[in-house]
This record gives sequence, structure tokens and C-alpha cells, in this order.
Amino acid sequence: MALTKEQQEKLEYSGYRFVGEHGHAAAKICHWQKKSILNEGVCYKEKFYGIESHRCLQLSPAVPFCHQKCSFCWRDLSLTQTEWEGEYDDPKTIIDGAIAAQTNLLCGFWGNDKADKKKLEESKKPTNAAISLAGEPTLYPEIDSLIGEFNRRDFNTFVVSNGMNPEKLKELENEPTQLYISLDAPNEKIYKELCNPQINDGWNRLNTSLDFLNSYKNRTCIRTTCVKGENMVNPEDYAKLFKKANPTYVEVKAYMCVGYSRERLTLDNMPTFKEVYEFADKICEYTGQEIINDSEISRVVLLK
Repeated sequence: MALTKEQQEKLEYSGYRFVGEHGHAAAKICHWQKKSILNEGVCYKEKFYGIESHRCLQLSPAVPFCHQKCSFCWRDLSLTQTEWEGEYDDPKTIIDGAIAAQTNLLCGFWGNDKADKKKLEESKKPTNAAISLAGEPTLYPEIDSLIGEFNRRDFNTFVVSNGMNPEKLKELENEPTQLYISLDAPNEKIYKELCNPQINDGWNRLNTSLDFLNSYKNRTCIRTTCVKGENMVNPEDYAKLFKKANPTYVEVKAYMCVGYSRERLTLDNMPTFKEVYEFADKICEYTGQEIINDSEISRVVLLK
């Protein structure tokens, strides 16, 4: 089943706004959207890919559903469910609700003298959907139609998946603008320890997703979250997996010690930008990729 009213209220206190009738879809404004409206900086996605931070819609159609309970996840894992149960809202309801919710969440900025009013007005008509807020989006039964509806509305779509649902990814008729696969371990042992899969064949499913990633026509990206003392080892093994997937880009980024992850990890697990950069550079030695961009404040490096 989707979240209870009490669970929804707990997340709404954290800034989520649920949309639709069945308690599984939500939107949330992000730190960088606020910064952009105040002209105090932008998300690394704007620097890397030209995505305007103030016009980005961050949402999830599957907030409580995920096959993994990763140690570094900032979310409350006690809410995580591994299988979809119950009814669900249609894509149009989710999108319309998410846009309205975001507009409402940003309304307070109209009273802020430092806010860029032109950006605020533009934020009412977002142009990018970051389908990555919480949960595994491919578990939403109509994920293909959701991407298709965003495409019809001329959105860019950035979909972040953990690769646990390879058949769903393979069957997508509506490709996102950029499909991310999270790869956070160089081998199965570290994967099981760090990502805590709730299914028996998680590593095999992940590798199956990587196998056909290069069949996508649109851009693809592997995202690796670096957790110091846990998975910043064996760059040659990461390289083998990257080569197999042949993504358009690789993002190597630092674990950030925020949210509920602080109950499982510490500040000592958060690498510096320099450590992330050096680890990414080691991977490049084995892949032949090169570092083409970076964001020190977000501790992320882009490979191509």
C-alpha cells in the first residue's frame, strides 16, 4: 500500500507535497532552486547540461517504493516498501498536481526583496522534470506514460533508476532526455553491504540494466555516489562496468552527510571534492574517459 496519512504528514513536514489521491506521488523544491531564484548559485545540472534550476520540477511517482535501502540514502528507510500494492494516480494528475504544488511552495518568495521576480514567474512553467526525488520511478506502473506525457509537454526528463527493474527500462517506448543508472559499488560484495538490496538478485539485475544502457538513443549517465571508507576502491572494476554500459556521461559525486543517512554514516564518510576528483581521475586511467566538468560546491565530477 502507499503511505498512510501520518507518514505523508511526516514527509510534508520535511517539505514534500503529495499530489493525487493515492499517496505515492510528491513534489519538493530543492536547495538549488531556491538559490537560483535568489541569484545565489545554481545546481550542477545547469552547469553541466544547461538545465535551468529555477524551472526544474523535482518529483517522484513512487515515493515509498524501492528495492534497496542504501546506507547513504538521506531518506527515512523505515517507510520503504519493495513491491507496489494498491491503486495509483494517472500521469496527468501527477504532473498537474506537482506543478501546482511547486508553484504554491515558491509563493513566499514573492515577498522576498532579494528574489528574482522574472525567475519566479518562469518557475510557474517548469521545463525540466527531475524524476528522482525518492523511491524507484520504474516501480510506478505507468512510468512509460509519465515520461511520454512530460515529452508531449516539451519537458526535458531526467530519470534516475537504481537498475533493479531492467525489463521495465528495456521496454520503455518513451525515452527520457537523460536516463541515469546508479552504480555505487565496484563488485557484488560491496554492493550488498552498501546498497542493502531487499531482493536476492540485485547485483544481477543491475548488471542487466548496464548491459543494454548503450541501446538507448537519448543520453545516458551512470551516477556513482562516493562513500569514503566504503566504496572508493577498485577503480579498475568500476571502469569495467562503465565500459560495458558505455554511457554518454558518468557523474562521480560525494556522499553528503544529511538527512536520515546521519543515523547510518558519519561526516568521516563524506569525501572532499579533491578526493572525489582524484578517484574519478583514477577511473579515467582505465576507461580512457576524461573529466570535462566539475562542481566543487556539490563535490561532483563529470566524465565523458
